[in-house]
Amino acid sequence: MSPLNILLVLSAGLFLAGLYGVAARRTILMQLISLEVMLAGPALGFVAVGAHHGSVEGSAMFILVLGLAAAEVALGLAIYLHMRRATGGDSDAARRLRG
Repeated sequence: MSPLNILLVLSAGLFLAGLYGVAARRTILMQLISLEVMLAGPALGFVAVGAHHGSVEGSAMFILVLGLAAAEVALGLAIYLHMRRATGGDSDAARRLRG
């Protein structure tokens, strides 16, 4: 296997591990951590393909994914803190929240 294929398999593995974490975890904090792992997978893939082809587009996409992850963390932690005060942090208890 070439190094690119190894990195792409690792990238897919990171994405699938994060997807499993989002689906299997009940607490919102663990779901946010799993979502970060999900975002790390495609970011690694972009960088690997960009390095393989010798272009900067992969690094540019990594910067965009990094910005998306930062926004997701800020918004997700704000929602988590609000829900933690209201329900105790359980994502199933969020159904009882009313606008």
